[in-house]
Amino acid sequence: MNDTNTQLTSPQVKGSWVQTERKAHEKWAALIYRKPSAAALLHLLIANMNNRGALVASQTTLAELSGTSVSTVKRSVKVLMDEQWIQTVRVGSERGGALAYVVNRRVAWADKRKNGQYALFDARVLVSEKDNPQGLEGPDLNRIPSLSSGDQQLPSGDGEEPPSQPSFDGLEPDLPHLSD
Repeated sequence: MNDTNTQLTSPQVKGSWVQTERKAHEKWAALIYRKPSAAALLHLLIANMNNRGALVASQTTLAELSGTSVSTVKRSVKVLMDEQWIQTVRVGSERGGALAYVVNRRVAWADKRKNGQYALFDARVLVSEKDNPQGLEGPDLNRIPSLSSGDQQLPSGDGEEPPSQPSFDGLEPDLPHLSD
């Protein structure tokens, strides 16, 4: 992984720890020798999962984070599923959708184990600019201004044609304003 991806792979969930079963940890060591890409992907999934053991990300994003190809990610996911390290849940259609990766709670967890029953309904979502050609910022949206305590509204200008209109005589709003 390169330095720019390090920030993305740092856990952003409450707490910074995960636990592993000793037996699963020993099997994970064996997986490193047999299928190093799958073992590395498992580390990446666990580092980014939420406290319920789930992560939603496209395979393109996982490939970018791991510095591998999408084909390598697909092969690694198959290994991890076949050997019951993880399960996947499709989010959206097969074309254009993403997968939720749920880590086997007998392997690693970051919350009370009894909360595992909710893992399919609660996940951390990771997206990449590569999956979003329009960019992650999106277009400028119309914003409704809001006032904080102590702020004053200062209307100015002529206003817009409907729905803005002049006030009725005697019913002017009691608002400070700027004059031209």
